Amino acid sequence: MAVLVDKDTRVLIQGITGSQGTFHSNAMLEYGTKIVAGVTPGKGGESVNGIPVYDSVKNAKEAEDATASVIFVPAPFAGDAALEAITNDLNPVVLITEHIPVRDEMIVVHAAKAKGITVIGPNTPGIITPGAKQKLGIMPGHVFSEGVVGLMSRSGTLTYEIAAGMTNAEVGISTAIGLGGDPCVGLTAVEAVELFKQDPETKALVLVGEIGGDAEERAAAYIKNEYDLPVVGFIAGRTAPPGKRMGHAGAIISGSSGTADAKIKAMNAAGIQVAEKPSDVARILNELL
Repeated sequence: MAVLVDKDTRVLIQGITGSQGTFHSNAMLEYGTKIVAGVTPGKGGESVNGIPVYDSVKNAKEAEDATASVIFVPAPFAGDAALEAITNDLNPVVLITEHIPVRDEMIVVHAAKAKGITVIGPNTPGIITPGAKQKLGIMPGHVFSEGVVGLMSRSGTLTYEIAAGMTNAEVGISTAIGLGGDPCVGLTAVEAVELFKQDPETKALVLVGEIGGDAEERAAAYIKNEYDLPVVGFIAGRTAPPGKRMGHAGAIISGSSGTADAKIKAMNAAGIQVAEKPSDVARILNELL
């Protein structure tokens, strides 16, 4: 099975006529993603990579029966694009764009939760279900193989590195989700664990975190009480000095909260085996499975 994205997902690309939308829609098509429409206001009637372009999400959904959206709209306008997708009941809404104003992010997350719609991101590489050949995002599809391990991560490049190591070790993935690196994101780590818990074919989880915030601690507490299958963790930023921001806007340590040590201790207390290096994740999974 899969989480959020399966073989029946029909994808709409918002911002498809921009350079990023054009490039990544082509890569998604090559992977096998079922892209049925693109949206750029004022560009209706055009096509990109053979995909018909519409002026609005409403028109595209009505014409092509789209069910999910991937957004490549520039940051100043990405919030409005996400609200348009939410208003038209697309689910999930994958918000690739980074540097979106925090106020806009908060409005989008609130609107989505009010309608029961899942927003992945902002500042995410997306979501991929290898067994369904559906990739909604920018990740390199060839490093992901089909299997029974759910993967969630705040880091895009670490997602790819760990997925490649798992594939090389013949440990496949049910669905991989990039949770996003911003302080305010839609789908949280706890909610991702809940989704994987409901999937009978996901037999283990990998939780990839980084310094800053308390998402990993919250997920560890949930796993300790609610999830009884194997979980492997990895935390990036072990050597970061106090107060240092490491790449993502959400990777900020405040006092003792959000440090690598605090996250690792929380994971260990929940029975999660924490890898010291990304390359250790696949080895530990093989041992557990």
